[in-house]
Amino acid sequence: MKQKINSNKKETITTKEIETLYKISQTITSNFYLKDILDLIVVTTAELMGSKICSIMLLDETKQELKIVATQSLSEEYRNKPNIKVGQSISGKAVKEKRPITILDVTKEPDYMYPKIAEKEGLRSMLSVPMMIKDKVIGVINSYTSKKYKFTEKEIKMLKVIANQAAIAIENAKLLEETLSYKEALETRKLIEKAKGILMEKNNLTEEEAYQTIRKKSMDSRKSMKEIAEAIILTSDMP
Repeated sequence: MKQKINSNKKETITTKEIETLYKISQTITSNFYLKDILDLIVVTTAELMGSKICSIMLLDETKQELKIVATQSLSEEYRNKPNIKVGQSISGKAVKEKRPITILDVTKEPDYMYPKIAEKEGLRSMLSVPMMIKDKVIGVINSYTSKKYKFTEKEIKMLKVIANQAAIAIENAKLLEETLSYKEALETRKLIEKAKGILMEKNNLTEEEAYQTIRKKSMDSRKSMKEIAEAIILTSDMP
């Protein structure tokens, strides 16, 4: 990001910024997979913000850790940075405090976890914004510059908008995944019920015996119960 001279002039949103936000909005409602959506968001955001590196980290609630899931950086060392605990480092602090945090020089910031990587990658200033669904934080989006830079209020607000859109994309993907999982479970249950009926009729088994037969075949063959049920149904349909 080029260094700018702060002025007292009112900051107005530019055509490029409007186009970028529209592009991101279109992206999150697309049929792309979540990883593709997040990759597009970091690339588009990096272009808009003039970032040296832009990254998205998601929160593992069980472990209370943040993990990089998307970045436009080609650096393997940056991509493979160890996860950080909530409350640690700048990103962890942004999650814990639920607010944007700016750092003028991460290489000299005591709370920054990996100053050596930052030095090697030529990173200086950082803006970290939590991604939130209502009051729940699900991760952060980070923007780094290659020179010391004071982020403006407009830029912070812009990244907050992008962070909110990214959060919506992630939440929608999770809901879709849950819906598909539910449909898959329902379909499996229907197949197993049908297979049980076939075994009960052909082999004069009780419902429990038929179920245990399918379960044992599944364990012995190391195949899912759905696959075993499909095989039983297919066999019964053969003349």
